[in-house]
Amino acid sequence: MAAKVTLSFSEETIEQARACAEREGVSLSTWIDRAAYERALRDVFNAHADAVHRAGLDAERDALADEDEIAAVDAATLQGSRAAG
Repeated sequence: MAAKVTLSFSEETIEQARACAEREGVSLSTWIDRAAYERALRDVFNAHADAVHRAGLDAERDALADEDEIAAVDAATLQGSRAAG
């Protein structure tokens, strides 16, 4: 069941929200509900990503470092094979 709340928005914000809702073919209430939910999820995701980074569990950073190391080894190997050939 949907909760009924009273909110205030600037004219510019509400105009943009109405236009987006119309483009997507949904009511203004539905569009604002989705926008708020997506923002809440994004905030949770960002907080989690920050915690992972602070804990040193940043696998993406490690994977990029591995790729750089592989590229350096490949470059050294290719240079070595050219010198021998």
